[in-house]
Amino acid sequence: DKPDLADLLSELHTIDGLVRLRFLTNHPKDMSTKLIDAVASLEKVCELINLPVQSGNDDILKAMRRDYTVEHYRRLITEIRSKIPGVALNTDVIVGFPSESEEQFHQTFSLLSEIRFDTIHVAAYSPRPGTIAARELEDNIPADEKRRRLNIIEQLQESIATEINARLSGKTVEVLVEGKKKGKWQGRTRSGKLVFFSDPGDYLGQVVNIKIEKTSPWSLQGKIKSSGMN
Repeated sequence: DKPDLADLLSELHTIDGLVRLRFLTNHPKDMSTKLIDAVASLEKVCELINLPVQSGNDDILKAMRRDYTVEHYRRLITEIRSKIPGVALNTDVIVGFPSESEEQFHQTFSLLSEIRFDTIHVAAYSPRPGTIAARELEDNIPADEKRRRLNIIEQLQESIATEINARLSGKTVEVLVEGKKKGKWQGRTRSGKLVFFSDPGDYLGQVVNIKIEKTSPWSLQGKIKSSGMN
């Protein structure tokens, strides 16, 4: 009966002056219906969930000791998308885990193609001292093969992100301004997308409405329409 993350979000939601709440990541085994409902119902909690899948093959997930299956992960994604309209989904993937076959890698590729994440953080496996994998598993995938698989996933994601972000062209999004870069203001939407705009005003820390004029896989650009917070 200890408080969980959903309870914490509910408590934080009552604090005056907080405009947005976001948590960095969550393990699929801890992504409960209660937490999904909290994200869906609490206005200040952003529509962004990072849910690391790591692999699209059950045997690799078992070797990673991830404690869930691909089908369980699919059900979570379905529930999240049904309850949180417009949610942005990010994930983490490891390629070249010890003994990962070409077929197992292809299953990961297929899962990512099916779910179509907003962002994928992909890494090639490397042993970490002190971990079970480093102690018990042989790092037997060649470095060149790891790089090949990583590049394939990156190319897939670039294509998917291009299509997802293009849907925002001409739309107005709410941006929390975080600072300036190369003379342009930059901030993020509630779904975590990076937005740039030019304006002589001072918008640091403000929530502004930006009409998107240009999109790319990595960021959006637009013009300010109005400020929502002083």
